Amino acid sequence: MALDIQTLADERDIIRGLGRFARLLDQKRFAEIELVFAKDVVFDYGSGADDVGIEALRALFKKFLSSCGGTQHLIGSILVDVDRDTALSNAYVQARHQRGNDPVGPVFDTSGEYRDRWERKPEGWRIVRRDAVWFMHTGDPTILAA
Repeated sequence: MALDIQTLADERDIIRGLGRFARLLDQKRFAEIELVFAKDVVFDYGSGADDVGIEALRALFKKFLSSCGGTQHLIGSILVDVDRDTALSNAYVQARHQRGNDPVGPVFDTSGEYRDRWERKPEGWRIVRRDAVWFMHTGDPTILAA
């Protein structure tokens, strides 16, 4: 398959979207997740069941990350396949979560993959479906408890 400039630009926009997502989470800027996700996003963050909508996704992020101290979501080994106005991306994720107000205390690490379906919207590329597949967890999971 020959690549054209538009496909390369689309891949770049999607990769930047994944980077933006990591920073929004780590800076706890949950109000801005519409910069990456469609309003009607469908997602499964490892529960085995689909949830729907940007507000449900925002609530999930707040539930697990608001009680944390610092977090760092590292996204890499990104593969993107663009087909006109849709795309698929697969990206490894490693996320470190630190207990709030305990900078030298325990951490909780998760490693897995984000499997995303994207659509080109008037406002740009947005994730319309996310499946988070977790490969391993290490550390103290109570760090994510409110």
